[in-house]
Amino acid sequence: MARYSRSAGKDVKRAMTRRKKGTLKSGKGGKVKSRKQAIAIGLSEARKKGKKVPKRKTAKRKTASHKKKTTSRKKKS
Repeated sequence: MARYSRSAGKDVKRAMTRRKKGTLKSGKGGKVKSRKQAIAIGLSEARKKGKKVPKRKTAKRKTASHKKKTTSRKKKS
């Protein structure tokens, strides 16, 4: 079972080509130099068009309750 559609792969390929030409931009217009960032932009564009692409993986945030609690230990004399 394929995770990505062929047309999504074409969108990524198109983004990679634009990166090589120097016309791929992100955010406020900064040029994209990173290969990984170009792939991410291609997948994002494919998602916007409604093509078969898995959901974005998001980083899990740690809350204060997950931090290790330190307790002061009393020395026995």
